[in-house]
Amino acid sequence: MGDVEHIPKELKLIDESGVRLDGRRYDELRPIRIEAGVLKKADGSAYIEWGNNKVLAAVYGPREAHPRHLQDPAKALVQCRYNMAPFSVTERKRPGPDRRSVEISKVISEAFASVVFVEQFPRTSVDIFIEVLQADAGTRCAGLTAASVALADAGIPMRDLVTSCASGKIGGVVALDLNKDEDNFGEADCPMAIVPRTGEIVLLQMDGHLTVDEFERAMDLSIVATKGIYELQRDALRRRYSAMAEQAMEAPPPPPIPSELPPPPDMPEDELPEVDDL
Repeated sequence: MGDVEHIPKELKLIDESGVRLDGRRYDELRPIRIEAGVLKKADGSAYIEWGNNKVLAAVYGPREAHPRHLQDPAKALVQCRYNMAPFSVTERKRPGPDRRSVEISKVISEAFASVVFVEQFPRTSVDIFIEVLQADAGTRCAGLTAASVALADAGIPMRDLVTSCASGKIGGVVALDLNKDEDNFGEADCPMAIVPRTGEIVLLQMDGHLTVDEFERAMDLSIVATKGIYELQRDALRRRYSAMAEQAMEAPPPPPIPSELPPPPDMPEDELPEVDDL
């Protein structure tokens, strides 16, 4: 809690006019920027800046699942590794997985397993890596949103992209997309992920307490927000492949393939191979 000790406990997270600490209103998202195809060595990748969050996602596969006893003869295995870099928070985080990162890795894996056409790739694994470079609350939503773009960049067949957002309660008011201070001192936080095309919810968690009406209000805020985030995801993919198409158009054409092979060069008689008498 060293990174929030500078905030007095009696500070109002949202004032009487509905303005929050960072100047947003209750239903406003933090600024979001998404870029696809940022890593050359990965099959697919994406980078997202969501407020002060900076998250990198990479996808490899489908490739043979290891160890072999994890292979499923009927479908692919979707595996996710979520990790926060030691320098991602104010006080250095201990390197390596902890209970929180293991839990987030599990729920993200399950969210994508319900969207990817896993039956098309038996005995294989689709590996998703999410690295949080800078954290400011909402990293699981940012990581899941970036990983969805990375999966599409890798050409993994899916029913649709997955879009994620969180809502919560601060100062008795249901608000969208909590930042670090609001997450630490608010009353509740409720991250969710949705398949926009079908409206199916593939991830839903809650930390804190909400009434039924407050929960429904939080869900409505998140679902409306995911529509805008979904367009940002699609726009990142359009920019990625528009740039690739332009590069292909600018590249020089390959040399033409001759319709017939040229005749072999003439060989001097003294260099012809000798043939033994039968």
